[in-house]
Amino acid sequence: MPRRMSGNVPIEMPIEMPIEMPIEKMRIAFVVHEFPVLSETFIVNQAIGLIDRGHEVDIFTRRLGDADKVHPDVYHYGLLDRVRVLPAVPENYVLRVMGAIALIFKYGYRYPGPVGRSLNPFSRGIRALSLWSLFTAIPALNWPSYDVIHCQFGNLGFHGLLVKDFNPSAKLVMMFRGFDISQYLRDKGDRLYEFIFTRADFFLTNCDFFRQRLLALGCPANRVRVHYSGLDCEKFPLKLRTRKPDEPIRIASTGRLVEKKGFEYSIRAIAQVAKQVPVIYHIMGDGPLRPALSALIESLGLSGQVRLLGWCDEAEIIRVLERAHLFVSPSVTAASGNQDAPINVLKEAMALGLPVVSTVHGGIPELVQDGVSGRLLPERDADAIAQALLDLIAQPERWPAMGQAGRAYVKAHYDLHKLNDQLALLYRELLSEDRTLNGGKAANKIPLAQAVSP
Repeated sequence: MPRRMSGNVPIEMPIEMPIEMPIEKMRIAFVVHEFPVLSETFIVNQAIGLIDRGHEVDIFTRRLGDADKVHPDVYHYGLLDRVRVLPAVPENYVLRVMGAIALIFKYGYRYPGPVGRSLNPFSRGIRALSLWSLFTAIPALNWPSYDVIHCQFGNLGFHGLLVKDFNPSAKLVMMFRGFDISQYLRDKGDRLYEFIFTRADFFLTNCDFFRQRLLALGCPANRVRVHYSGLDCEKFPLKLRTRKPDEPIRIASTGRLVEKKGFEYSIRAIAQVAKQVPVIYHIMGDGPLRPALSALIESLGLSGQVRLLGWCDEAEIIRVLERAHLFVSPSVTAASGNQDAPINVLKEAMALGLPVVSTVHGGIPELVQDGVSGRLLPERDADAIAQALLDLIAQPERWPAMGQAGRAYVKAHYDLHKLNDQLALLYRELLSEDRTLNGGKAANKIPLAQAVSP
């Protein structure tokens, strides 16, 4: 198997697999924290990709998001009509018991089978003892049956099992994306996912960095592989970057204004760059750190050079990036332990032909090739970011080659259509396998598990 370098660590390259899409329709349930969420385009991309391939997708969510700020495909595909809100379970145990008694009196005589099974600790385990299954039992009477239940975040395993309680033949797939395998795990302990390792059918991570962490926790190696978050490169046309004489350098960033995005360090770096060359820096995104970042910009005297643009839709992001010369993504490990995978905003910038400056952080070295498509620097090092930007600004002749290399890498490894084909193929293969679990280990290996998908 060919190898490439992720930072200084070699990892296995993907095995190309022939795509033979099944024509039989599958019914799939996505389980998410919130829907819709403007920043979680990967959920929308997978859902509409499966719908385009002839499958049915429903979205189970713990809470409804802001329907006024959504990706346009949410409306185009009628995804809001496919949303089912998971029943709320009172956190206070006394209130939970009182609510459970009310449910039993109201529905027990009409639906004795489902209510009784929801309270059976021999089949439902802790979900019965904690009364979670009971609160799910009543709304589940109107749920359709599913072939696959796909939890889009690892810390939704409990909710996935609740849906599976009423779809015992469905295959349960768990996806780990970042927060759930970094900060959440640090808060809850390394044994957090042991229960799901013995109950789920397959596990996915969005980078090899998190796959290795999942293996270290005890996830069965034959049931886990990398499945990157994809990008539709056709929406992000290549533009080779040049600079007109006397034109200010335009630098851009995209992301939530939270600690792990590291914008404090890019702003401090811009303060150094602005002393040597005229520069304009646009940050697209919003979040809890906006007041603090605004104050930092003011304190550094950068009000004329740095603008916080707030939330931008996809078309607005593309317009800003098309005018930019360079892109900065200064991700850091947050004090809480939260980390990133190869983030979509970097893929978008690279697909558009922007040379990028980022950090050796989480799964980012699996995306950015240092010195080829951009620069990789230590976390929290504003001086290093400033120097890398100044070096690139002084060598505009390198920009076109770096932009072409970045786009080629994104197309080769993060093509949305190929990844959606592979996801549907994984589902189909799971359904076709006779996979009796014995002591948490699959009796039959799934061939796809031996590969790291592109």
